[in-house]
Amino acid sequence: MPTMTYAHYRDVPESVWRWPSFSPEEIASRDAGAIRINTEAMDKLQSLRNRLGKPLIVRSAYRSPAHNRAVGGAPASKHMQGTAFDIAMSNHDPTAFEAAAQAVGFLGFGYYPRSGFMHIDLGPARSWGDPFPPRATPFVPEVAPAREVLADSRTLKGSGAAGVATVGAAGVELAQDVLAETQSAILPLVPYLDTLRWVFIALALLGIAVAIHARIDDWKRGQR
Repeated sequence: MPTMTYAHYRDVPESVWRWPSFSPEEIASRDAGAIRINTEAMDKLQSLRNRLGKPLIVRSAYRSPAHNRAVGGAPASKHMQGTAFDIAMSNHDPTAFEAAAQAVGFLGFGYYPRSGFMHIDLGPARSWGDPFPPRATPFVPEVAPAREVLADSRTLKGSGAAGVATVGAAGVELAQDVLAETQSAILPLVPYLDTLRWVFIALALLGIAVAIHARIDDWKRGQR
């Protein structure tokens, strides 16, 4: 497993760094900025990032011996070898994260639910700490707001009735004009068309009233 060490992360050549989801600064020791790059560990970290499809927040990666002592790390911590990472669980489901980490080849797992991160390393295979409590729903699903079906809308029905009645009234007027100019044999029907026109007008007014009532009722429901 090739390892490269630099006194400061700014010294890492761009041609050497091949992990697009991370920067040398993220992997460097938090004290003086020294960095040890274990290419196998970094390859697995990038594979994990690709597999999960969301950012990995690296809380700790390489630690210099001085920094490891300062934070109370184990004397032989894998962090000092550049083969361990502490990843925040704030944007991950711990169960899914662990399964993905195992799938890409990480073997060591440390659980720190109170601090909100999980330790992963290249091994040997082992685990420690208290497991994260299971999440019934890891993340709230995005649910589109319920939409009223147009065919069932009371407002639409009322407006539709008004529209049909209006068209009907206009049609009666047109028919009346046409019939008035046609053969005298059908002239006796003309008086009845006046009555029919008023029926359609009444229907239009009723439809408008239904639509207004539905709008007011919907507004009242929205205030509850």
